[in-house]
Amino acid sequence: MRRALLAGAAALTLWGAGTAAGATAVIPLTLAQQAQKAEVIVRATLGTPTTAREGDVTYTVYPLSVTETVAGDAASLPQHQGQPALFFLQGVQDLPALSGGQEVFALLYARKADSPLVGFNQGLYLVTNGAVSPAGPPPDGAAATPAADPITDPTALRDAIRAARERR
Repeated sequence: MRRALLAGAAALTLWGAGTAAGATAVIPLTLAQQAQKAEVIVRATLGTPTTAREGDVTYTVYPLSVTETVAGDAASLPQHQGQPALFFLQGVQDLPALSGGQEVFALLYARKADSPLVGFNQGLYLVTNGAVSPAGPPPDGAAATPAADPITDPTALRDAIRAARERR
């Protein structure tokens, strides 16, 4: 009986892996979901982008001048020249258009990946002239309409992120 259960579980695992490997689907996440998934959340200014190679892998790297750590430990982020940085795998489609000097709230995974941003680039909010806005369009298949009450104030965004993390 136990062998039959283990064999069935293994078959389901293999079946699930085979069907999931064909394509990457980006699931739209709410701000609360992004905040709950993030390992590190910072408010920072992006430095001048550079390129870093690790073996056969090339990244576009944005050093971070962290002005506030909202959650997690900014020191746990990948480092570039002694400071936390965002590492984006070069060649990946649909990465956000960023430039040095931009102020952002970044909801991050604390490891290198194709994109360090939660929800494959959903976890990035630009701060421009004191107002917050998402960095890019919604993922394919997500509604393009704005939220009923979009958060545009940086303090309100920080408070909403902290409240969401308290609920996890």
